[in-house]
Amino acid sequence: MTAAIIATLLGLAALAWSADRFVSGASAVATHLGMAPLLVGMLVVGFGTSAPELVVSAFAAAGGNPEIALGNAMGSNIANIGLILGTTAILIPVIVHRGVLSREMPVLLGITLVLGLVMLDGSISRFDALILLLVLGAQLAWSIGASRRRRPDEPEDELALEVEERERRAGMTRRAAWAWTLGGMALLVVASRLLVWGAVGIAERLGWSDLVIGLTVVAIGTSAPELAAAVAAARRRETELVLGNVIGSNIFNTLAVVGLAALIAPMAVDQVAVTRDLPVLLAMTAALLLMGYRPGDHGRISRGEGALLLTAWVVYTGALVVTAG
Repeated sequence: MTAAIIATLLGLAALAWSADRFVSGASAVATHLGMAPLLVGMLVVGFGTSAPELVVSAFAAAGGNPEIALGNAMGSNIANIGLILGTTAILIPVIVHRGVLSREMPVLLGITLVLGLVMLDGSISRFDALILLLVLGAQLAWSIGASRRRRPDEPEDELALEVEERERRAGMTRRAAWAWTLGGMALLVVASRLLVWGAVGIAERLGWSDLVIGLTVVAIGTSAPELAAAVAAARRRETELVLGNVIGSNIFNTLAVVGLAALIAPMAVDQVAVTRDLPVLLAMTAALLLMGYRPGDHGRISRGEGALLLTAWVVYTGALVVTAG
């Protein structure tokens, strides 16, 4: 048990550190190669912020624990809204631009419903996985097209802004960018394998299911990079980046993380995931949409609403831990 706990903690710490280095390095590499900030944002930063979930879930599925992958994706999405966005809104209200409210948030809710549909029959097959991955491709194509049609008076794409901010802070040479990208990815793989090994060991000793360990320990750990980035962005009063990253990460977790894991190893879906965890995820996603609505050019998620989101996440996670045994 001690070895499993140490492996989990080391894996979490290495995961958080390497994910940030990988995203910064990959952003710089893509920029050096001449990619537009918009494409860098969507393909590198958007994917990179979900790299911990993706790599952990892939190894979990390959190792015969696909329910960790499903729990990781759903738990990370719930944590992104409740823990990360809730904490950010408590620090400083989160601005919700009208375009995000009318486009990205409904898309996120729709994609969450798609996940629910493929879970209803009690399994996620390789055919279901292909559907999820095809929806991801369509969503990316739609997002790129919508961003290119953006009116001059609309705010810049949040992920493109983050690329510029990372470039300004990092100032990497081409050689350093490649070193951070390859080194960060290698450490991501090692940290993910260590985390999955430790998490499975803890689950076996405590009698927890793979689903619960994915929803709690693994989900919180893989969301750690986003939480650190969110607090830093709140201090710089750049809450639009936090909201953009949460929406992008949740879309990617739902489609790519679950899709890739099920493609590697089709997974049985515990009925409790459909009756307990899916409704919580849908409710928090819908709450995000409702909270963001305000008359005028843009809405906001207030400190009080942030406290509600954070409280909901704490209650949900606490209930999981209490009933896990």
